[in-house]
Amino acid sequence: MGGPGEPPEGTPEGVPGGAEDEYRSVVFDESFVRAARLQEYSALERLTDHTPAVRRRPPMRRGLSRQALLLVLLIIVAFGTAIYMGVRHPYQSAQAQRPVEPLRMTVVPLAPQGKVPGAADPAYLYGHSPAAQFSVGAEGVPLPTVRRTAHFSDSQVVAALTIAKEYIVASSLYPEVLTGGRTDPVRALLDAGQLDQFDQSIDRPAADGRHAATGWLVRFDPARVELAGREIRVQGSLQAAETDSSTLEVGADHTFVYALKPAGSGAHAPSSLFTVRRELQFRFTPDDLRLHQVQIVVSYTQAGPLSCAGDSARQFEPLLAGQTAKAGSPPGTDPYATDTAAAVCGSLAHSAEPTVG
Repeated sequence: MGGPGEPPEGTPEGVPGGAEDEYRSVVFDESFVRAARLQEYSALERLTDHTPAVRRRPPMRRGLSRQALLLVLLIIVAFGTAIYMGVRHPYQSAQAQRPVEPLRMTVVPLAPQGKVPGAADPAYLYGHSPAAQFSVGAEGVPLPTVRRTAHFSDSQVVAALTIAKEYIVASSLYPEVLTGGRTDPVRALLDAGQLDQFDQSIDRPAADGRHAATGWLVRFDPARVELAGREIRVQGSLQAAETDSSTLEVGADHTFVYALKPAGSGAHAPSSLFTVRRELQFRFTPDDLRLHQVQIVVSYTQAGPLSCAGDSARQFEPLLAGQTAKAGSPPGTDPYATDTAAAVCGSLAHSAEPTVG
C-alpha cells in the first residue's frame, strides 16, 4: 500500500513527484486565497471577452463637489454685489460726494419815486401794467424743450426742470407760504445739506447774504397786507445745462406780480401791485434727482415798492396804494466784516408801475 498522502495506485512511473508535482504550480496557499478579491462579472462583461474582468467603483469623494462649490461662489458674489449697490448708487462719483454749498443770496428792495398807484379792481391794475400779458400762476413757469446732455438722460433733465418748477411754485405762489407763514412746502424740496441754513434763515433771519428768509421764498407780513384775490401774474424761463459728469444745473429767471391790499380791509379797499423778480440757480446730482430734492446755490431777488430803510430779510413789508417810501437809507455796510453782504437798495422805475387815471 502507498502512504497516507499517496494515491492508491501509487506514484505514476516516470513522473517525479507523481500527480502532486503535476499540479503544484496551480495550488495556492491559504494566505493567498484569503487575500484574493472576488468580483462577479456583469452581464455585459460576460458577453464581451475584451472587457476588463474587474470593474472598479470610483472612489467616494469627500467634501463638496465642483458644481456645489461653484454655486456657493456665485451666491457669495451676488450677495456682495447687492450690498455694494445698496451702499453706493451706480451714478455716484467722487464729485457727487462733494459737500453741499450754502446758498448765496442778495435781496434788493426797490423804493418808489412817488406815491404807489392803486385801484379798487386788481384786474384793472394788471391790465394797465407791464404784467398785462403775463400768464396766471404756474402757467407762467413753463418747462423748456428738453435735450439730453453728455451724462444725463432726457428723463433726468425733465426731472431736474420739474423739481425746479415745483420749488418756484411752492416758494412764490402758494398762498399759505405767501401770507400764512408756512415753510414746509419749500423745506420738503431742499437737499438735506441745506436744511440747517434754511431753518436758521427762517428762525433768525439776517441780511448777511446767507440767512435772509426772503432769499428762499416770498413772504409778506400778514399783519399788514393780504392778497387781493388769488390771481398772481408770472412770466419767466427755465434753462438746464450740465456742468460736469455728475452735476446738472438749472437757471430760473421769473417775475411775479401780486395784487395786495391792507390786511382786514373790505372788498372795496384799493389794491396795489407788488413786483418780485427772482433769479435762482439750482444744482442737481443724481442723488438729488433720485430723492426729488434740490440744492439752491444762488438767489438774487429784486422786490418793490419797499422802503430802503425797512427790514426785507425776514419778510416783505410792501408800500400799499397811496403810500410813499420812508426817508432813510438801507442799513450801513461794514467793509471790514467779511462775513456780511453789502446793503443795497434801488429805485422802482415809473415804467414798472401800473398807469392809473
